[in-house]
Amino acid sequence: MSIENIFQAVIGLNADQVVSEVKTELAAGTDVNAILNDGLIKAMDFVGERFSAGETFVPEMLMSAHAMKTGVELLKPHLTGDAQKKVGTIVIGTVDGDLHDIGKNLVCIMLEGAGFNVVDLGVDVKKETFVEMAKEHNADIIGLSTLLTTTMCMVEDTIAAIKEAGIRDSVKILVGGAPLSREYADSIGADAFAADAGSAGKVARDLVLH
Repeated sequence: MSIENIFQAVIGLNADQVVSEVKTELAAGTDVNAILNDGLIKAMDFVGERFSAGETFVPEMLMSAHAMKTGVELLKPHLTGDAQKKVGTIVIGTVDGDLHDIGKNLVCIMLEGAGFNVVDLGVDVKKETFVEMAKEHNADIIGLSTLLTTTMCMVEDTIAAIKEAGIRDSVKILVGGAPLSREYADSIGADAFAADAGSAGKVARDLVLH
């Protein structure tokens, strides 16, 4: 199947080949959704799995993401209606008091690769800002990141603020970062936990599609 060539080009870090293969599929009249979902997004899922398993590393993941994005740019003029609609919108940031952003930035790349509209609030984000931006962008998910044990409490405080604002029922909450765990995420009322950037796209997509 020729869409397999697109898949292989993304995981092979070859942006030029992605362009060539996507153009070939468009010329052949291949369904745009199939190119997007089965070629490009599926490839980034695979890259994410390999990253989580320690079989690929940050530079390769970034190059795959770049290759994938070149393909998406080619598809944009052909995407209409449902095809153009993003999987969902996620507002994401590192919580108040934490200035770490490398992990969060990688997560943002993987979320974009998974088809999300990503609103990156940066670092040291106050709980009120998460609430305001989630409302403004009609977010499907709020992503909370921390790399410090000293700011873990701010993840819980932010979830409390989301509840107090009355929007908890309309958004899912995804948390991640070195000191966090699935058990901790459950204990503070988050909907999901992403152990690393590689798994974030799939975890987020599962949240909004199931």
